[in-house]
Amino acid sequence: MHAAIRLAIGSVRRNGGPFGAVIVCNGRIVGRGANRVTARNDPTAHAEIVAIREACRRLRTFHLNGCELYASCEPCPMCLAAAYWARIKRVFYAGTRKDAAEAGFDDDAIYHELAQPPGTRTLEMRQLMRDEALKAFVEWKEKPDKTRY
Repeated sequence: MHAAIRLAIGSVRRNGGPFGAVIVCNGRIVGRGANRVTARNDPTAHAEIVAIREACRRLRTFHLNGCELYASCEPCPMCLAAAYWARIKRVFYAGTRKDAAEAGFDDDAIYHELAQPPGTRTLEMRQLMRDEALKAFVEWKEKPDKTRY
């Protein structure tokens, strides 16, 4: 956790967001990430995402089974979902989403939005061309040599 917090403080000092994260596998850090949203003009460049991407590159896998995520703050919904997709074993965090909200970040508001039915969210969503899109799933289900993830 010390490493994640140091990354967060370093990010602030480089005009980034106050977030840092590390991925640990078998007792060693295999991925590090600091918030790079403004540096990369990329809203997905959160510390946890950066750390997950680095760990996957270094370990040459898209699953981080048995790995742990240490984050300087409770992960936002995107980062939490990424941890699930990466099959991370457990997440440790220091600050809370309420702490992030008090610092001006909308993590808590997004958690609230996601709890709402799609038709009542502030982000408008409309379904289009479902039948055409289902063709991809049909091909996927029939593909004998697919790589499951």
